[in-house]
Amino acid sequence: NMKIKLLDDKQHDYCKIKSKMYDDEFYYGELNQLALSSSSIKLLVDSPKKYYFINKYGQSESQGLRDGTLLHTLILEPDKWDQFHFVDVASKNTKAYKEAKAEFGTVYTKKEKSDAERVADAVLKNEYALQQMTDCEFEVPVLGEVLGMPFRGKADILGKDRICDIKTTSDIKAFPYSARKYGYDVQVYLYCNLFNIDYKNFKFLVVDKGSLDIGIWDVSEDFYLKGKQKVELGIETYKEYFYKQPEPELNNYIIKGTL
Repeated sequence: NMKIKLLDDKQHDYCKIKSKMYDDEFYYGELNQLALSSSSIKLLVDSPKKYYFINKYGQSESQGLRDGTLLHTLILEPDKWDQFHFVDVASKNTKAYKEAKAEFGTVYTKKEKSDAERVADAVLKNEYALQQMTDCEFEVPVLGEVLGMPFRGKADILGKDRICDIKTTSDIKAFPYSARKYGYDVQVYLYCNLFNIDYKNFKFLVVDKGSLDIGIWDVSEDFYLKGKQKVELGIETYKEYFYKQPEPELNNYIIKGTL
């Protein structure tokens, strides 16, 4: 029985946890407290205070995240599409939308639905995009150790020895810039290690929500190593403020610089 040590400092049954990881509620809930992820590293690098507050109180969902969820589901898990609730309203400030939200929890507008369908359609009609998805598994969760710490991850598209990750953007020409800004390098480093895949076999499938242009980006060694640096920094911050500490001492946290 393989064991893995998680953030609570206890040994857990690896197979038991792995089987529960396909359940989103467990993956994004309980497991979020037991293992680090690329998003937690990005927050830790950004600010330990941000990491602390988002972990404690949750985060309001950005429009980009909402769009991404719908698109990923349509392309990779279409059988789950029926689980979404759509409301025919012009705005999220309407009474009908708020009532539906109160009843179902997460709801989406008809416009969000048609936007996602339009983008998914462009991806599924593109033969280069389809090549990325051939002979692959989708939404594959993983749990493992990277640099001595437990990490969880979920590959959008996992082939025999390759990974492809789907990203949406509103400006595809600026993707190389946003990939750095949003810490996609962290994801590359972690996923390559967790899934044991060479960075040369990691690709981003990028789709522009406006123009419907599709791009495929490879990853350089430099990008991969930038990710490693950030992961090391994130782990350092985690150990300094959160590891084995019931309540972090963040009052004296400061950012220093010279202009």
